Amino acid sequence: MELLRGAIRTYAWGSRTAIAEFTGRTSPTAHPEAELWLGAHPGDPAWLETGTSETSLLDAVRADPEGQLGSAVRARFGDVLPFLVKVLAADEPLSLQAHPSAEQAIEGYQREDRLGVPLNSPIRNYRDRSHKPEILVALGEFEALAGFRPVARSAELMRSLALSELDPYIALLSGQSDADGLRALFTTWITAPQPDLDALIPAVLEGAVGYVRSGATEFAAEAKTVLELGERYPGDAGVLAALLLNRITLRAGEAIFLPAGNLHSYLHGVGMEVMANSDNVLRGGLTPKHVDVPELLRVLDFTPADHATLHPPTRRDGIELVYDTPAQEFATSVLMLDSERLGREIDAPARHDGPQILVCTEGAVVVCAKSDVVTLHKGSSAWVAADDGPIRLRADQPTKLFRATVGL
Repeated sequence: MELLRGAIRTYAWGSRTAIAEFTGRTSPTAHPEAELWLGAHPGDPAWLETGTSETSLLDAVRADPEGQLGSAVRARFGDVLPFLVKVLAADEPLSLQAHPSAEQAIEGYQREDRLGVPLNSPIRNYRDRSHKPEILVALGEFEALAGFRPVARSAELMRSLALSELDPYIALLSGQSDADGLRALFTTWITAPQPDLDALIPAVLEGAVGYVRSGATEFAAEAKTVLELGERYPGDAGVLAALLLNRITLRAGEAIFLPAGNLHSYLHGVGMEVMANSDNVLRGGLTPKHVDVPELLRVLDFTPADHATLHPPTRRDGIELVYDTPAQEFATSVLMLDSERLGREIDAPARHDGPQILVCTEGAVVVCAKSDVVTLHKGSSAWVAADDGPIRLRADQPTKLFRATVGL
């Protein structure tokens, strides 16, 4: 077991304060910090702090896959850590995006290889062969757009803006099966000529302004989000797409799970993400980065989803709150130490004999493994190799320890 130093990714939508304050560094930072990567992804691996030196977690796994990953994980996923943990901090909306299925990722990667698109090319869609299911657990209030809203509710939202310009689109949405209607309308908007968008989007923004000024509350959050996106990305079809997606507010500890094909955009907040060890993203707007509309349409799932289906079920196992997802690459939970559990050693529930990444999100905890003992404070992390578990914990103050392991 070693302390783990994450790799910071700087993107324009990130925060100059959130990740710095979470990890105990001086803020504001010189550049917006968007993500803290804690894993062994070749694009930006984390670092093991071993005494006076550091070793890349990627190099450590490659040097000793049996000890670091364990035989069961190697048999299922080969000699790679199958999951990636991130601290995500969004001060501005992220791009409208979706992730491919496993089959789509393999096919897309091979196709772009045949076409000779370099892995580091800004127009490359598939940077690896993996799908990217992901879960986000909010560390505070977190705002997002995720999944196509049930058609009837989207039609109600569009009617509430009181715009005759939207009438033909409401008819297109409602005139066929739900998934077909969503596909038809989203495709119409995402492929619309720019002059058409330049006429429709300002009208929609005017309707949203009128709705907010009216004092109506049913779709107030949706209308304000459309206005925010329209201000940041004028003329972008993603502004219209926001009318079709669930507007979600997570409280601390709540989560959303995003399977392949789920169209989404994180809007604001700080959360813990766990995902398959992939960097494959298909963007559809709200970004200056590469947008490949035909490829996005190929991977999207237009099946409507309500709020309840986006939230993974949870269950308690002693000190552990487990977020259940169908992902095989990862399992996600929070170990909570409080009240009568303070001041004494507690065995963490043993999931299996695979590796673990631990991140202290509140308080402080002493973690005991076979090889070592480390103290984690808020914002610090540890890597527990497969041959170093199980772990025991001791906290003298209320503490939450985020844990990512391999799925069962």
